[in-house]
Amino acid sequence: MEETTTTLSPSAVRAAREVRVVFSRMRRRLREVAGFDDLTPSQTSVLSRLSKGGAASASDLAAAEGVRPQSMAATLAALGRHGLIERRPDPDDGRRQLLSLTAAGRERVADSRHAREEWLARALQDHCTEDERRTVVEAMAVLERLTQP
Repeated sequence: MEETTTTLSPSAVRAAREVRVVFSRMRRRLREVAGFDDLTPSQTSVLSRLSKGGAASASDLAAAEGVRPQSMAATLAALGRHGLIERRPDPDDGRRQLLSLTAAGRERVADSRHAREEWLARALQDHCTEDERRTVVEAMAVLERLTQP
């Protein structure tokens, strides 16, 4: 493996550290207001994935989440006990089952999303000036650029 000889500027190192720390705190705070107290982060992640991506097989979910099939089976069993997911035969392969959100699962995800967005909007309104909110929007555009390949 080839070593890079480029050194990182102190400002890049500081910015990276601050973004990581703030995003970690933000993620924790958003989890607190999400209303998923009775679900694990893994269960919440699967609900979100099914909400965004639609029906999927257990093996597809395990691969997407980077977990073993046995771990995914336990996560799905818990979500099933909560009445948040349902299984149905895959129309293209009768041996497989597809998992999707139930009406209760869709409502739970929507309620959680609304609670997080409302909390964040309220926090931005109560603690930031209009100029600071514009700065946040501009900073998000810069950070979004970093996520592009």
